[in-house]
Amino acid sequence: MSTYELNLMNRFLLLAQGPDDAGSIMMIIAAVAIMVVIVGMFAVMANFFWLWAQSFTTGAGIGLFDLIGMWFRRVDARAIVRSKIMAVQAGLGEEEVTSPALEAHFLAGGNVPQVIRALVAARKSKMIALGFREAAAIDLAGRNVLEAVQTSVYPKVIDCPPRGAARTSLDAVAKDGIQLKVKARVTVRANLEQLIGGAGEETIIARVGEGIVSAIGSASDHKVVLENPDMISKAVLAKRLDAQTAFEIVSIDIADIDVGENIGARLQADRAEADMRVARARAESRRAAAVAAEQEMTANVEQSRAKLVEAEADVPKAMAEAFTTGTLTIMDYYRLRNVDADTKMRSSIADVGERDKPAMQPVS
Repeated sequence: MSTYELNLMNRFLLLAQGPDDAGSIMMIIAAVAIMVVIVGMFAVMANFFWLWAQSFTTGAGIGLFDLIGMWFRRVDARAIVRSKIMAVQAGLGEEEVTSPALEAHFLAGGNVPQVIRALVAARKSKMIALGFREAAAIDLAGRNVLEAVQTSVYPKVIDCPPRGAARTSLDAVAKDGIQLKVKARVTVRANLEQLIGGAGEETIIARVGEGIVSAIGSASDHKVVLENPDMISKAVLAKRLDAQTAFEIVSIDIADIDVGENIGARLQADRAEADMRVARARAESRRAAAVAAEQEMTANVEQSRAKLVEAEADVPKAMAEAFTTGTLTIMDYYRLRNVDADTKMRSSIADVGERDKPAMQPVS
């Protein structure tokens, strides 16, 4: 405590040691209250004096009571004052960029200094018409409004495919079956009107990649694409791929294009091999069916032979029965044996004649 405050406290103590009457007590209480008010005003002045002085000297229009109110509302008075000074110095409209608007944006969780810097950058560029409400909405939507303004003034280049991706190039196949590996660079400018709700860079990269693959696939010969790479850019730009996105495509440049594999020949080879496997499977199926049929016929032949043997076994029984009943006599039996022997002899003579006969000569 200072010397003045110590002397004042000593006087209070001396008064308290005097007669204990109601008047002395009231004077002590009043003196203490006045001292507390003076100390509080001094602390407030010491805390907000420099901010008020900066606001007053720059014409920001933020008074001392406004600063005290910000303190009660838990608002960062330093950020509000500096942002308001920045807006005033840049010549932004006083009707829109007001202290209550800045406080409301701060309480809503917005980045007040960044919004003001974005407005200043847009005004200095003389190309972008951006108001405080639009900038605050973009900031509260989670977008970097300052970066968006900078991208609108200075276009941004996006690699397609992006750096660090699993595939280093866009692979497409022309109608003649030749694969082409393409790397592209997309120059975009931020579209502030569609920044809220518009798709981001990932959508631009995906759409451009799809357009490049489609353009190469529509080419009849890969040599045409190698001779005129700009046909890819023209085909992709004609599709208006930046619709419903936060960016406007300025240009699409083919950075590199290489010839890959002969995908068509490989597919034909794979198809031929697959057809050969199918034919082999069908032939194997037919062979198995033929073998099964042969085995079945062999089984039928054996079955017929068994029936024949069984029938031949019944012949002696029938002959015995015929002898017993008298239907067949001994003379009939011998005649039958003679006929059988004569038949076998004639068959043997016929077989020998067929083997000795010379082969027929072709007629000249």
